[in-house]
Amino acid sequence: MDGMTLVTARLPLLQVDWETLLSVNLPTLLFVIIGVPLVLVAYIVGFDVLVRRLPKRSQPSVRPWVWVAPAIAFVGLILVYPMIGTIVRSFFDRHGDTFVGLGNFVRLLTDHGILIVLRNNLLWLLLYPGLVILFGLLLAVLSDRVRYEKPVKSLIFMPMAISFVAMAIIWQFMYYYRPPDVPQTGTLNAILVNILHGQPQTWVQDTRFNNFALILIGIWGGTGFAMVILSAALKGIPGELLEAARVDGANEMTVFRRIILPLMMPTIVVVGTTMVIFALKAFDVVYVMTAGNYNTDILARRMYAELYNAGNYANASALAVILLLAVVPVLIFNLRQFRAVEARR
Repeated sequence: MDGMTLVTARLPLLQVDWETLLSVNLPTLLFVIIGVPLVLVAYIVGFDVLVRRLPKRSQPSVRPWVWVAPAIAFVGLILVYPMIGTIVRSFFDRHGDTFVGLGNFVRLLTDHGILIVLRNNLLWLLLYPGLVILFGLLLAVLSDRVRYEKPVKSLIFMPMAISFVAMAIIWQFMYYYRPPDVPQTGTLNAILVNILHGQPQTWVQDTRFNNFALILIGIWGGTGFAMVILSAALKGIPGELLEAARVDGANEMTVFRRIILPLMMPTIVVVGTTMVIFALKAFDVVYVMTAGNYNTDILARRMYAELYNAGNYANASALAVILLLAVVPVLIFNLRQFRAVEARR
């Protein structure tokens, strides 16, 4: 059967599927296409009429709240309410019937498996932000002096255009292992065997360096983001200031250390705290590459496993609260840095 015949044979099946889909979801589809815009228009027009009836001096302070109220309501419904429910659920047993207080947290934090998870998260927390900032800053400074700056930056930024799942699949081919007596198809092992004349390594399974191999994937994906933000901060430094330092006899290292780095420090701190949040929320790479095996599990992946694989809502909720407690201080610090940067402008 050729390709055209196969497509033709499938057309009736596709037609039936579309008809069934439309017949079942037609009211929902009509509501989304017609009802939602009408509701939004009615909300805007109705509340604008009410605001105009208020005293004129009160209107400027009331109107912004009218516009942001739907967003606040959605955030409360989708984010705040589930967060409160998760915190409450973490204090109950597996079935949600008996209040156990901090029992779930005590049991988790004394479990050897969770201690390995916390250790891995600490590795992500230390290596991922630090190396992303280091490579991003280095590439931002170097690419600023390259003739073809835009194409170079586009190539470096390209990994950010794909998902972390796609990154993990790409790096599965990079880390692929085959026995020593057969040709290596994995990029790293091919280099190791054919160029360095070494033995192939099980990069993902070997507990000596598998966590570092996974973190490297995240660094590869995040460096482009850091480079773009830091490059924008670098271009915001007045060129006259740098030229004046060079005229006074400062070499390039002194210019970078005494002028460029201090002026870029607020941006570096903001990028660093953002990368810390990404490190704490890391999930995709570990899930795709190892599914938490070989001592590579992390908090987000373990929480997913407790919830969907084990059906243990108590442990999953407790892990979510631990992750929340780790992220909140970083978020607060990040907001303060944003305000400090805005205050300097």
